[in-house]
Amino acid sequence: MKNALRQIKNYPSAVLGLMIILFLVGLAIYAVITIPYSEAVRLWRGEDNVWLETPRNARPAWFNYFYKEKRPLTIVRRTTDEDAQKTVLDLGGGVKITDTVLEFEYNYDRFPTELAVFLQASFQAARPNINLIWVTPDGREIPLTEIQVRSSETYRISQDSRLERRLGGVKPEVGLFSDPNNPGKPLKGTYKLLAEGMVFEEDSTVEASLVVYGQLHGLAGTDHRRRDLTVALLWGAPVALSFGLIAAVGSSLTTMMLAAAAVWFGGWVDWLIRRVNEIVMILPLLPILIMVGLFYSRSIWVILGVVIALGIFGSGILSYRSMFLQVRESGYIEAARAYGAGSGRIIFRYMIPRILPVLVPGFVIQVPTYVFLEATLSVLGLGDPLLPTWGKLLSDAQTNGALINGHFYWVLEPAFLLMLAGLGFVMLGFALDRIFNPRLRGL
Repeated sequence: MKNALRQIKNYPSAVLGLMIILFLVGLAIYAVITIPYSEAVRLWRGEDNVWLETPRNARPAWFNYFYKEKRPLTIVRRTTDEDAQKTVLDLGGGVKITDTVLEFEYNYDRFPTELAVFLQASFQAARPNINLIWVTPDGREIPLTEIQVRSSETYRISQDSRLERRLGGVKPEVGLFSDPNNPGKPLKGTYKLLAEGMVFEEDSTVEASLVVYGQLHGLAGTDHRRRDLTVALLWGAPVALSFGLIAAVGSSLTTMMLAAAAVWFGGWVDWLIRRVNEIVMILPLLPILIMVGLFYSRSIWVILGVVIALGIFGSGILSYRSMFLQVRESGYIEAARAYGAGSGRIIFRYMIPRILPVLVPGFVIQVPTYVFLEATLSVLGLGDPLLPTWGKLLSDAQTNGALINGHFYWVLEPAFLLMLAGLGFVMLGFALDRIFNPRLRGL
């Protein structure tokens, strides 16, 4: 094995494959450390309105480097920000007038996709009142609405039909940003949202946050539920690698041990293992997994257990059996039997290590098979409903017509990582096959 590892550097494909695998392993470790499992599930399920301030179906932010016209990113301004301009006028008796100015710079060449104001209020009986006014860079003041705020209130500016009529039938996210001299382009400069509030109790408060939803967001973009795809891309790495590695190791090692036991003990043990192997080989794996997902459980661990159970008695057991038949006739096996070595020692100490190098290339090449199997089940809608994975991204993209609607990044990003994982393991596996197989070293 040490000699084989030293030979890897003589194969550029193996070095490149190993670098890809190490990159994916690093990505998996980073995902697990920065986003714990419970947090990843919470983010993917969108609990507690965690994606409330995220745009819907936004492309990755780095796309701006390739656009001639700079597209907007999401802007969030809150009355709790340190630079928010606040004034408070106490009228006595618990009545106060609060004026807050939320300023932001808008220097983009396209209009935002949505506008919303989120309000939070604390009071005992009398609900606070707030008046919202939009101020453009050229000084125009456009009244938005006046609201009696409950404990939690959302004002979707983009969905305000009355405001749209006042803007001449133009959507608010366009009309509020339009340049009067060129309505097809946004007016660049400093915009303001004036939040004029009035509270009627001593400890009553009202806070507001303005969200200008952009066309681009984050490293990987967002989906139809406003979820940041970076979460699924990161967590897809540990899920895919753990599924592939556990399935490959579990099935390969167990298959090898069963083949060694069948050859060594022979008789009814060999007959039973071969009969089970013949039955399993005619069973279709994918339909069985679909049935398990439909009628029993879609948990990734249940699916993994079924994959390993069916893989143990797969076609590999015949290949290992033919190798062990040759090993059993070796002289050192006869010597071990002569000095009284038990069956367990002969199998695990002398027979299996003899062909273990042959297992390594096959095991490495098997990993992407199981990685793509997990993605296939997710695309078919049978993946784990809790885990964000690459296959789940592809499934959601297909369901929501990502390619038809031009959200190609939604498909290409997980597909690229799946292909990268397959390429890395296959390149390393083929090189290891040449190293461990003497007949291929000269090729």
